[in-house]
Amino acid sequence: MIGTDILLAAQLLNDNKLVAIPTETVYGLAANAFEKEAVLKIFEAKNRPHFDPLIVHTYSIEMIAHFTTSFPDKLKLLAQKFMPGPLTLLLPKNNSIPDIVTSGLPNVAVRIPNHALTLQLLKLLKFPLAAPSANPFGYVSPTTAAHVDNQLHNKIDYILDGGECNIGIESTIVGIENNEVIVYRLGGLAIEDIEAVVGKVRLQINQSSNPAAPGMLKSHYAPTKQLFIDDIDNFIAAYKDKNIGVISFQKEYSGQNIKCKTLSISGNINEAAHNLFAALRYFDGTNVACIVAEKLPNSFLGRAINDRLQRAAHKNN
Repeated sequence: MIGTDILLAAQLLNDNKLVAIPTETVYGLAANAFEKEAVLKIFEAKNRPHFDPLIVHTYSIEMIAHFTTSFPDKLKLLAQKFMPGPLTLLLPKNNSIPDIVTSGLPNVAVRIPNHALTLQLLKLLKFPLAAPSANPFGYVSPTTAAHVDNQLHNKIDYILDGGECNIGIESTIVGIENNEVIVYRLGGLAIEDIEAVVGKVRLQINQSSNPAAPGMLKSHYAPTKQLFIDDIDNFIAAYKDKNIGVISFQKEYSGQNIKCKTLSISGNINEAAHNLFAALRYFDGTNVACIVAEKLPNSFLGRAINDRLQRAAHKNN
């Protein structure tokens, strides 16, 4: 069931049910973060391995203290600057967060989503929400309520419809070690913006099978069609007899065997990020034999787009 009834959503969550929630990044699959049995339902619905930790959502910086033990100054500066927003912080958890949420790790991933409907919902609850992306594990993240319904409608109790996600890729995950700020996952908040607040950061985007933070697996965000990262013109020439889906940054491609999604004709990186997951999902519903994508300029949100493409294409490149 899809709707905008936050009172119904709150009641279901109080009853340890699953509710899909909108955020500015992607839709999340939410449950009471304090209840182990409720969180287990997330893993079951997504078929998600238990070694991949979840992100906990709340509505204010002050509420974060209820389930963490400390808040380093540099991370607090980032929180004050960018929360609510597409930023997730790794902070030491207290015992109110079950180990299943963090995959047994000492830090919990925390964020405040910048979406009015979900912030209203969070304020109605006496607990934060554990919420990974609302899709089958490893598949392209959902950016509309319809995306969620198409894949998980029979596994969740309610989809809170907040419209299309503004940003369209997941949050940036940041932690700290020995007073050095570390970025563990590229996302909707640019590295350049983070460094403007706390100075130079270290990237630790190690694509691990035992991740220290959510979204770090080598193969992730993948469509069912094969995705290749290559020079588009060369790829089309080499496979001219195949039906090919093309994801380009600015250029439009056409031809008898070509379907094209251009992420931003004007070259706007933010617009490209917004359109990326919808483009991948589009090609899964067509007759293309495979998809070819090109890398974007590796700065600002272009870094995160390239990261998502690399993980989506991991098995084929």
